[in-house]
Amino acid sequence: MPLNASAPPTSELPASSYRPAGRSARADRSAADWRTGGPASRRSRRSRRSTPHRPGPAPRHGIADLLALLAGIGFGATMATEIANESQATLMAPGGLLSAVGRLAGFGGAYLMLIMIVLIARLPWLERSVGQDRLVRWHRRVAPWALGLIIVHVITITLGYAAATRVGAWHELWLFMTSYRDMLAAAAGFTLLMLAGAASVRAARRRMKYETWWIVHLYIYLGLALAFAHQILVGVPFLNHPLTTALWIAVWSATAGLVLVYRVGLPIARSLRHQLRVVEVRPEGPGVVSIICQGRDLDRLAVSGGQFFMWRFLTRELWWHAHPFSLSALPQPPYIRVTIKDLGDTTGTVARLRPGTRVAIEGPYGAFTRHARSTDRVLLVGAGVGNTPLRALIEDLPDRADVVVILRGSAPEDLVLRDEIAALVRARGGRLHEVVGSRDRVRFDSRALRRLVPDIASRDVYVCGPDGFAAGVEAAAARLGVPDESFHREAFDF
Repeated sequence: MPLNASAPPTSELPASSYRPAGRSARADRSAADWRTGGPASRRSRRSRRSTPHRPGPAPRHGIADLLALLAGIGFGATMATEIANESQATLMAPGGLLSAVGRLAGFGGAYLMLIMIVLIARLPWLERSVGQDRLVRWHRRVAPWALGLIIVHVITITLGYAAATRVGAWHELWLFMTSYRDMLAAAAGFTLLMLAGAASVRAARRRMKYETWWIVHLYIYLGLALAFAHQILVGVPFLNHPLTTALWIAVWSATAGLVLVYRVGLPIARSLRHQLRVVEVRPEGPGVVSIICQGRDLDRLAVSGGQFFMWRFLTRELWWHAHPFSLSALPQPPYIRVTIKDLGDTTGTVARLRPGTRVAIEGPYGAFTRHARSTDRVLLVGAGVGNTPLRALIEDLPDRADVVVILRGSAPEDLVLRDEIAALVRARGGRLHEVVGSRDRVRFDSRALRRLVPDIASRDVYVCGPDGFAAGVEAAAARLGVPDESFHREAFDF
């Protein structure tokens, strides 16, 4: 049957289900028991209370509201600074109004670009408050406005100066490039920002490898640096206004500092502290492998089930970029595990990692955790490799939680970590449903959800899987009465 009301019994998994094979008895005893079946599951549940694992703090939504307020005040102050420098004489001069609009658009676009950078600066308190998924969505929503204002700036400034000097727009643009200080650098920065913006369009992202998209997005930092120099040197509000100049430099320096600390410094320090190395690469299914790493002081790694790290495997092919992968189990010192599916890019190279490979990590990130729930009644829905954070989340839920799990796949082998999830659900007396079959043959809509989970409206719903799948489940859950605040989504996208 494609729809199973509950998981069939499974035999107890071997003791080495998570531990790297071939370890000594002493090493096996030193690692927490990562078994999932029968009596081992009961031991695992007790260990959740005694393990040195330290879950991350609960979300603090007030921080996001406060930062949004401060961002709005800052935007208003930025616009006021530019407006205060305009006069009736300059506005009434030939091309004056166009030039003023251009300056206003330039400052607004630059400020919004800084907001975009802050949203993805991996600030821990902001991550815990709203989660990276939502921050990325906000980043994408701000981006068109920021880039649009910068485009308006270029067009209106060119037209305004052309009207003032009574020359054609193309001739004025040529004069900018050849006669104005640092204008070539500004043009290069503009080009880089437009390139990054084009790469962010959904249609372009779908055709682009993650590594290519990541490299292109690094151009944003270079483009902003060039734009900053252009503003400080030729921006009218900064001419003979040292206080305004100092404040603008402080804002940009603070933003750059946040990026350097949280995107560079903290990951390096954390990686040096934990000294992760690959000890085993274990096949889990077609195109799916688990990477088991060993490290130091993992009991001091404050991570919750459902969170992810940016993983950088330090080989010749992989060291230069990082991939976001969720933990597929809570850390069990000295081991930590991530489960990865070959998606056709360098994720396939991960399956050929050798024991001893060094690993750098950045994180943990994400609010897809037990802290986000409002009740002890939860529904977890996963598809494909989206099952992996659900497996860790089940392990991290309190013993009193009433858990229902739905796993979706086109074929039985697509139910990643199915046996482990089934054993964990059985150990806590929950229910597991398997929805197996093609989308044409086996529909997974609001009717199916209502049939499998009649009380879905009273549960917190966690969904993880491809973006289209997660969006479909969200829409179906909303039709069944699940409020927005009770729906928690972790979609694999960039």
